[in-house]
Amino acid sequence: MKSKTKYTIILIMMILAIASSIILSTMTIEQACGNDGSCTIVQTSKYETTFGIKNAHIGLIAFPILAILAIFELKKSNKYRKRLIQLGIIIGSLFAIYFLYLQFFVLKALCKYCLVVDFGVLISLGLIFIKEKSKK
Repeated sequence: MKSKTKYTIILIMMILAIASSIILSTMTIEQACGNDGSCTIVQTSKYETTFGIKNAHIGLIAFPILAILAIFELKKSNKYRKRLIQLGIIIGSLFAIYFLYLQFFVLKALCKYCLVVDFGVLISLGLIFIKEKSKK
């Protein structure tokens, strides 16, 4: 896979995660989830926060940073920046796996916005392990 393709997809995943985080951070549960009781269960659970900070607010910090790093990586590749992106995605993936576990097995309820974020991060995780084709 070409490096530009990989980081373009990662950028798209981060933009989707940012959009979901904005929705969950700025709208009321009723506005965001509507009549979706499953979404409401997730968003009002004790797992909605990490270290006392709403998970969506953490996403509003983490995902834009990763998106900006991806944009710079698309403009000019840099080994240090790639490592930062990889580290951010690996940490995000650990959280995503934990949050998916909570939704599927503990809460037995799913939040559509959380799923977008979690699967977007996991797709990005898969991408960072795909070997890049060198330029010819």
